[in-house]
Amino acid sequence: MSDTIAQKVEAIWRDVLTVPSGQDDATFFELGGNSVSAVRLVSRIEEELAVWIDVGDMFEDPDLAELIRTVIAKADEASAA
Repeated sequence: MSDTIAQKVEAIWRDVLTVPSGQDDATFFELGGNSVSAVRLVSRIEEELAVWIDVGDMFEDPDLAELIRTVIAKADEASAA
């Protein structure tokens, strides 16, 4: 399940931030991320994965790998409840 979540989060990240070739490891801010794109990312994750994360998470840990870890952790919390 976590692989599927990771793939979906990556697809949303690439779509919202329009990640150019060769910038796979770029952070949210390096890709031009701002408060509007953070809200778009969080909204898409909520809509497509039914996982709620805080917009502030994007600013605390602004890279794709950390976002994936956060979403997987939140999904695990939700399924355990």
